[in-house]
Amino acid sequence: MNKRKLGEEKERFVCEYLKTGGYRILEQNFRCRFGEVDIVARHGKYLVFIEVKYRSGACSGMPEEAVDLRKQKTISRVALFYLSRYGYGIDTPVRFDVAAVSEDASSPVVHVIQNAFEYIGKR
Repeated sequence: MNKRKLGEEKERFVCEYLKTGGYRILEQNFRCRFGEVDIVARHGKYLVFIEVKYRSGACSGMPEEAVDLRKQKTISRVALFYLSRYGYGIDTPVRFDVAAVSEDASSPVVHVIQNAFEYIGKR
């Protein structure tokens, strides 16, 4: 299976997992000129931007480690664009989560890290 198809499969799996945890999925693979975010969802009062990271084994490191500062900046810019495009006000509570997917025996395991990072604007 190629990386793109594998990534799409894991993102679908994460969406189903998030739904069982009370998330309402609004968008998958939202793209704009600033980049892309895997999932946009509502969770309680929060509008949540979720990055999905998958690792097949521990030798590649922890999945969440792949959401580095550069990726956080990209997701932050995409989030700002999304808020503006859809008319969300500055008082909208926003959260950035990371869904780390790893393999345990033969099935994927999801670990959602809520508030994985704060908004990173231009400085």
